[in-house]
Amino acid sequence: MRSYKDHLLLRSSTIKEALSKLDVLAKDAILFIVDTSNKLIGSLTDGDVRRGLLRGITIDDSVAEIIQSNPKFIKKGEYNIEKIIEYRRNNYRILPVVDNENKVINVINFRILRSYLPVDAIVMAGGRGTRLQPLTNNTPKPLLKVGNKAIMEHNIDRLALYGIDDYWFSVKYLGEQIESFFGNGDDKNLSINYVWEDTPLGTIGAVSKINNFNHDYILLTNSDILTNLDYEQFYLDFIEKEADFSLVSIPYQVNIPYAVLEEGDDGCIKNFKEKPTYTYYSNGGIYLMKKSVLDYIPKDTFFNATDLMDKLIVEKKKVISYPLAGYWLDVGKHEDFKKAQEDINKIKF
Repeated sequence: MRSYKDHLLLRSSTIKEALSKLDVLAKDAILFIVDTSNKLIGSLTDGDVRRGLLRGITIDDSVAEIIQSNPKFIKKGEYNIEKIIEYRRNNYRILPVVDNENKVINVINFRILRSYLPVDAIVMAGGRGTRLQPLTNNTPKPLLKVGNKAIMEHNIDRLALYGIDDYWFSVKYLGEQIESFFGNGDDKNLSINYVWEDTPLGTIGAVSKINNFNHDYILLTNSDILTNLDYEQFYLDFIEKEADFSLVSIPYQVNIPYAVLEEGDDGCIKNFKEKPTYTYYSNGGIYLMKKSVLDYIPKDTFFNATDLMDKLIVEKKKVISYPLAGYWLDVGKHEDFKKAQEDINKIKF
């Protein structure tokens, strides 16, 4: 993957140096001009160079002579999804991301990304994976390969496809291997931090250890899920319904092989359904929430996501579900692992 730094060029550079970088970038040919502290100054394209040459500028002159001084950009932590969708619709394909000091910290490319969600992601990857032994005796379950990639890498690549670039991995069992595998995320243009569980803290308890989120919305997911969930639609549904907490729910159909009777209060049969099918929804292990609800998680205490939902319901917060219409598989057992190996070649993740 190309580093976002390939799109950056110092203001003191020559037009010849800019042309060399633009040539390498090919169809992604746009440069963002920065000063020595990486503050955004302007942008530069092939068209800017061509117009400069027509004005008599030479390739040995400074790029400062021809840059566009008011480039579009995204400010980390201060953008909304509507703005992202507007940029995308107006064909702004490549945009710099700046911090509060206007320093470029990333460059996003909508030719590659589907969105740029204002979300921090927490990936729970500390379990022992006992049901998959002996495969997990020396390898943590998140690093077991499905096809040519680790289960967890499929997960992270899917999240990154929607522009999520701030991560916290909760690790415990063989966590050193996970940390060694993903590092700090530089090779994927991501920021990855690690939260170590000294003792098991349930499916959400480790979140109490994090106090430096970059966004007001938090996505939490198990590390061993394969899914083609559209994270932008999940997020838009959350915003539209003004929810405090949402979980991805997985539909299951139960076929009853007999007629089902319906009785009234008097014991008389009022109706019957011949071999009906009932649809139930189960917890898919993927959650989206406002950062503010994390205050309900006790510090350093075993606590599950379902415990948090119970608390929020008691407090009359808005807890909703997002029924998944696509693919979902919890790779928890040997038969699931076998199915994942078969499905990976059929499903586009």
